[in-house]
Amino acid sequence: MSLTTANSERSGDRTFGFMIVRLVFGAWFLFSGAEYFSPFDLQPLGNTPLAKEFTLALIHSGLFAWIKAMEIVIGVLLLINRAILPAALATAPLTVVIAYWNFVLDPGVVEYLFGTATVACNAVLLWPYRSELIALLRWRD
Repeated sequence: MSLTTANSERSGDRTFGFMIVRLVFGAWFLFSGAEYFSPFDLQPLGNTPLAKEFTLALIHSGLFAWIKAMEIVIGVLLLINRAILPAALATAPLTVVIAYWNFVLDPGVVEYLFGTATVACNAVLLWPYRSELIALLRWRD
């Protein structure tokens, strides 16, 4: 497949809707990552004991700082419209954890909305690259 063909098949990455999702999701991830490092202690721990325990375990283990640093990098990449596929792929495991936290560990109306929005935004960012991604799943002899 030529570069021209690949670009024309990825026309979804040039639509207005894709651009809005990219910018909103990028800003959301940049803010979410940066707020952890701010002195204002804005990081929500959750409303249930299990959500708080999970979040505090991530914080105390030091893994949360790495997650938040990844969110900052991903947010910047999305906002400057660079490396969208790698950024969206890096977001995928974070999206799974965010969705699990919102749907299972800390359920509620607002949490369901955030979990659904995270999954939907990540899906929109990956959609234009579906043919390349499906090709990665093909079994080769």
